[in-house]
Amino acid sequence: MAEKSVHEPLGAAGDPKHAARATRSAGRKMRSLLLDAASPLFRERGLSGTAITDIAAAADAFPSQITYYFRTKEALFVECACRDLLYLARATEQAALKARTPREYTHALAETVTASDSIAFFAEALTLTRRRQDLAPLVERTIERLHAEGARAYASQVERHGWRSLRAPDESSRRFWAVAIGVILEGYAMGRSPEALCTEMLRVLGEQAKSAGDTARLRLVDERDVHSNSNEEG
Repeated sequence: MAEKSVHEPLGAAGDPKHAARATRSAGRKMRSLLLDAASPLFRERGLSGTAITDIAAAADAFPSQITYYFRTKEALFVECACRDLLYLARATEQAALKARTPREYTHALAETVTASDSIAFFAEALTLTRRRQDLAPLVERTIERLHAEGARAYASQVERHGWRSLRAPDESSRRFWAVAIGVILEGYAMGRSPEALCTEMLRVLGEQAKSAGDTARLRLVDERDVHSNSNEEG
């Protein structure tokens, strides 16, 4: 009987555990390829204008693989929209890392969000889940993750720069995304440019925090006001 080579790795191809891991890895790769192929088609053509065969051709896959991994075209649409929104959130955080003041931070967030159509895409998924409640859990998990990661990123920036936040991090994150969704959907309906959307977002959001210097100046103003009022009362 031939002996196994000492160089053969543990868990070789004949190992059921290895085979299961390989299958899961291949499955994740195929799902990712299908999502990558479907997302630009859905953005360009919409749900009704995109056929499963079109997605399969773009991914160099079989239509049966789409139904195997996602069951329906609607489920694939919602997952694409959710994934793209989280990608946008990550890009937004990265764009704001260089900000040195609260004003720069808010502007970087608003500018990045309004330059993308990911929120409009996600809004279509929200509308779809009104009729397909079986798809709602994915949307709910996406929104929860969006707020949690947004709050974490904002709290990190506040602590890093010593800013004084005007609201709790979770409240700030939820407010930011609520404003973004509302402003962008309204703007898309009216044909507004990304620049106009950004301006409107900044107007509605207002100040999110005060820098250390701003806080110090505010204290000085308050002290002078109190002193002035005391003299007037005397």
